[in-house]
Amino acid sequence: MNKVASYLNEHVLGEASSAKSLRKHYSRDGSIISITPEIVVFPRVTNDLRKTARFTWQLAEKGHPMPMTIRGFGTDPTGSSIGKGIVLDTTTYLNEILNVAPKDKLVHVQPGVSLAKVKEVLKWHGLTLPGTTCCDASTSIGGAIAAGSLGTNGAISDAIDKLEVVLANGDILETGRVSKHDVNKKLGIQTFEGEIYRKLSGLFEDNEELLARMANDPVRDTTGYRAIAQVRQKDGSFDLTPLFTASQGTLGFISEVVLATDFYSDSRTSMLVKTSSREQARDIAETIQRLEPTRLEIIDATLFERAGAFGKRFSLLGDSIEGAVVMMTFSDMSDRARHNKAKKIRKMLQRQELAYIDSEDRDHAEFDEIYEVAHAIEHLSADEHLSLPVLDGAFVPFDRLDECLTLIDGLADKHHVELPLILNVLQGTIQLFPQLKLDVVSDKQKTFKLMNAYAEVVHRCNGAFTSDGAEGRVKAQAAWSVLEDEEKRLFEQVRDIFDPFKTLNPGVKQPTDIRHVVGALRSSFDPTERA
Repeated sequence: MNKVASYLNEHVLGEASSAKSLRKHYSRDGSIISITPEIVVFPRVTNDLRKTARFTWQLAEKGHPMPMTIRGFGTDPTGSSIGKGIVLDTTTYLNEILNVAPKDKLVHVQPGVSLAKVKEVLKWHGLTLPGTTCCDASTSIGGAIAAGSLGTNGAISDAIDKLEVVLANGDILETGRVSKHDVNKKLGIQTFEGEIYRKLSGLFEDNEELLARMANDPVRDTTGYRAIAQVRQKDGSFDLTPLFTASQGTLGFISEVVLATDFYSDSRTSMLVKTSSREQARDIAETIQRLEPTRLEIIDATLFERAGAFGKRFSLLGDSIEGAVVMMTFSDMSDRARHNKAKKIRKMLQRQELAYIDSEDRDHAEFDEIYEVAHAIEHLSADEHLSLPVLDGAFVPFDRLDECLTLIDGLADKHHVELPLILNVLQGTIQLFPQLKLDVVSDKQKTFKLMNAYAEVVHRCNGAFTSDGAEGRVKAQAAWSVLEDEEKRLFEQVRDIFDPFKTLNPGVKQPTDIRHVVGALRSSFDPTERA
């Protein structure tokens, strides 16, 4: 066994292994690249995370840096949960719900617990977490926060009450609002935490104008560390929580989380509208959005055609579909409120002579089937028909959507590839589905050309290339290419403050040589082939 693995086994309660088969298993995640670690660690307690971090810090001080990558279920599509050096899997042991406080509507969990498990337990208390995702069972709490993932109608990070974070040197930091008085106390502490507060304070003074612009920007952009603008309030108080959301393990490791919950409602009304074009779908969605649905999406008809090529049929859609489908769900606690909203929509659609289907006379499972068409394709498709997850998670303001869709059509024509989409209207995020082959040289080149061109399109429309999820390794070059130089410098300074020896997930959330990413590309892509 590797000497480092043996050393770690002597000092941690969990396990460390350098077995070839295990390392291969953890060389992949939900992305199109593969990187084999030297060691895989299964921390059993928070102290195992601390000891591992302290060990790598000491090695780095002696000039022998060893990278560390924290990992949940390995579903990240940007390559942020794989890396050289040490990979730490939180889902094996650090996967408990530590406490539920129904009166305070709080839940205290470890990072490796799945969203599905937390929601199931909360349901017994009449509570739930904000937002819903299709992949709750394969998404960890820590992973969702670190990736900056959005649900259908809210981000899990918006529910954070406080975080416990293991810093690069193994120290523990607890986030939460710290008053100006207490910040001054921390500035005088001779610890790594004190050093972080001192350097951040200097950063705020040196970049006051830039941070003010960022703070006033309504676009949710997860590239770099834009959330630094949310850390210091006008009253001088600090809260480091925003920095760790969408940080992808590059500033520290989340070891515990306290989340605020919402009241749970099992009642819902869903509706489906078939339209003749994206433009018509957009106009309908704009009207429906005013009625405050809990889920609202536009899905290109091409995606249903792709599934249909494998024999998949969607009972709600009938035999033919063109243009796009508008899907909506209302989850108001009040039956009357849901009924009134559905009634208004029916009247609007009848005036436009548009056909609709609602859940008053159809099973909810049939609507869920439509919502999850992307995952149906993922399960059905053969290698040559897989859609690579490289053009997902961008944000575009609704008033610039038509312009953006026109530019996307132009990209599709220029690069000779279909780019059907799913638009989350409530979040403003777009997911594109390009079919490309990783074993074809021209398609490899096209993949990165498309990413760069798409980042430019989104930037031109005042959007953000990464909004639902951060840039990781795969998207970093494209995401950083549209940043201003002063933004790049600021983000690099933030990272240096938290990771002076560059041991925390190097290559993630920073500009890298594109050749390194290309060199790590898989020869084929199977989204289910991960730990």
